[in-house]
Amino acid sequence: MLYGFKALTLTYHTAPVEVRERYALNEAEAKQLLQMLQEQGIQEAMVLSTCNRTEIYYSSQEPQEALLFYALGMLKSYPIDQDKQYFLHLGDQREAVRHLFEVSLGLDSQVLGDLQIINQVKRAYQWAADLNMAGPFLHRLMHTIFFVNKRVVQQTAFRDGAASTSYAAVEIADEISTAIHEPVVLVVGVGEIGADVCRNLVGRPVGEVIITNRTYEKAEALAAETGFRAEPFDKLDALLHKADIIISSVGMAQPLFNKERVAALPIASFKYFIDLAIPRSVAKEVEDIPGMVVYNVDDISQRVQASLETRKQAIPQVRALMEEGLAEFEEWSKEMEVSPTIKKLKNALEEIRQKEIAKYLKHLDEKERAAVERVTKSMIQKIIQLPVLQLKAACKRGEAETLVDVLNDLFNLEKQAVK
Repeated sequence: MLYGFKALTLTYHTAPVEVRERYALNEAEAKQLLQMLQEQGIQEAMVLSTCNRTEIYYSSQEPQEALLFYALGMLKSYPIDQDKQYFLHLGDQREAVRHLFEVSLGLDSQVLGDLQIINQVKRAYQWAADLNMAGPFLHRLMHTIFFVNKRVVQQTAFRDGAASTSYAAVEIADEISTAIHEPVVLVVGVGEIGADVCRNLVGRPVGEVIITNRTYEKAEALAAETGFRAEPFDKLDALLHKADIIISSVGMAQPLFNKERVAALPIASFKYFIDLAIPRSVAKEVEDIPGMVVYNVDDISQRVQASLETRKQAIPQVRALMEEGLAEFEEWSKEMEVSPTIKKLKNALEEIRQKEIAKYLKHLDEKERAAVERVTKSMIQKIIQLPVLQLKAACKRGEAETLVDVLNDLFNLEKQAVK
């Protein structure tokens, strides 16, 4: 393969969350890793890091596992040898390309059809481009993926509805915002689900989003990431009074929001509780209080299950679109493999042309020289046209290598530099 595209992956398929957390990378760390690889001679690479995966895609004729492990271990200041068994190296270009397609389209996501993943992939690609680490191969590959993703969104139901508990909660908040203009949202608890809720709320048509957690530092860190506001947990009652929508994922032996606590509030409008916790964090009796609306885990699970069934039914359509994109990209990459041979052939014929006309040009005036240049260049174009067409046709049949060898022998192309 001309580019030798490969990937080193750490995903939820192979590693528990505590291992994935060790190698999660923010933007600064991802760019630092790219720079480390660039300094070691890797000229094309992309780093993708989400809560479910850390993956390094790169182009190299030789496997670079040792370099990637070394760089990642240095960056995270961690003895990576003890975790190597959790990583998977994809050394075959077709396998690595197919994997990136499946990841980007949400086919490989823990939440089928994940709505966030394509934007995370776009950010990873932008970071690579910012550091000049995206070459012709990666540019073409990513734009092919983005085009296929657009077709998936437009032509299938694969991205319809909420397919995770956290996203379903945000969809309910969206619906409420049609009745209450810019509602104040209070997110209580920033475990994995609560953190996902906050990230999904970014850019939504809600008003202020307030985050609170028993460990304030965690709420503060998530607020800094999302651009929301963190408040101490001991202000919960005051925050409850201010909020229109309360999304709680705090699991406790007894409900955090019991009837007495909610009934004691001077309530002047409806409040919507979205309870994502098991055991429930909003007591069932809260629904008996006028103006209180409660969505529990069962309500949300029904939404999620319906969406997942719709998405599962769309998988064959998504895979069909993906195969079309893969075939188009494969054809382009094969043609790129013979591109150096085509350039060398053009150079060889141009060298012959220039040597031959040089014998006669000194005896010609300017007008005659221009005519000779024009005619001989046209002849070269005609001569090279058939070999080029044959090479491209051979690419599609998977037989280009034989024709490349013949052209190399006929025109001694090995001595030609690609200009």
